[in-house]
Amino acid sequence: MSAPVQLRNLLFVLNPISGDIDKAQLEGTIRSYCQERGRNAAFFHTTGEDDLARLQEHLQQVAYDAVFAAGGDGTVSLVAESLVNGSLPLGIIPLGSGNGLSKDLGIPQQVEEALRLTWDFEVLTMDTIRVGGKFSAHLADLGFNALVVERFDQGDVRGPGAYIRIATQEYINYEPEQYHIKTDLEEWEGPAFMLTIANANTFGSNVVINPEGELDDGQFEICLINPFPNAAAPGILYNLYTSGFDSSEYTRRLCCSRATITVPGKNRVLAQVDGEPLYLPTPVEVEILPQSLHVLTPKKQSPDAAAPGEQ
Repeated sequence: MSAPVQLRNLLFVLNPISGDIDKAQLEGTIRSYCQERGRNAAFFHTTGEDDLARLQEHLQQVAYDAVFAAGGDGTVSLVAESLVNGSLPLGIIPLGSGNGLSKDLGIPQQVEEALRLTWDFEVLTMDTIRVGGKFSAHLADLGFNALVVERFDQGDVRGPGAYIRIATQEYINYEPEQYHIKTDLEEWEGPAFMLTIANANTFGSNVVINPEGELDDGQFEICLINPFPNAAAPGILYNLYTSGFDSSEYTRRLCCSRATITVPGKNRVLAQVDGEPLYLPTPVEVEILPQSLHVLTPKKQSPDAAAPGEQ
């Protein structure tokens, strides 16, 4: 997608409960930033009730040059789904606990630095995925991490510390599932501690589950962590935080554009899709939606390049 010379009319979709930032103050910051640079900022607030349908209807009624998701992974996924297969680009102002997709895109994690995308940007046209009929722009899981995300979602405490505490508690008694996976290229069957459907690289916790994945290559990866002895856990964890997923004898990746995942003996399975825990009917059908979403990313600059002027 060739980027417009300027983005003038911008919609910011805000989740009132994500992050620790006062939303009234945030709106003032965004409005002032945009006014100073000749941009018009409008706001849409999510309520948890029919947000996707309401947002899609709003976008049909009002013309914008870009739509920014100001929130966590759930807000980003919501806005991305409203824009999929369309012409409007997605911008991200990361405010959540994880902010996984924004990190994979190289978007700054501070509000005013991320707002630079309103005038200084490149446009990447990336793939998205359907997982059991659900839209995903980033990562989905079956198995251990899906369970941890569900427990985390049910709790009152946010942040990496709470996630680690829950993961440690659940690890003690966790029993891996059996899976049968048939892709357009191969077939695999066996137990897995964790199964990640990855369109990207990194969880919001900075765990690199898919170090070689590309957002725009027309395929996704199924990343498997096989059952492992307790003694192997520190090494696996180290690999996940140092982009060494493929280094372990307990890990494997299946690259594909379509897959069917069956869990023998179960007609539904716990999953997390872009940070949202839910149950999916089995078998779980997964397919890539190639080149289906335009996203605003920071301009790539050589170390010697001069800072660009505002448009």
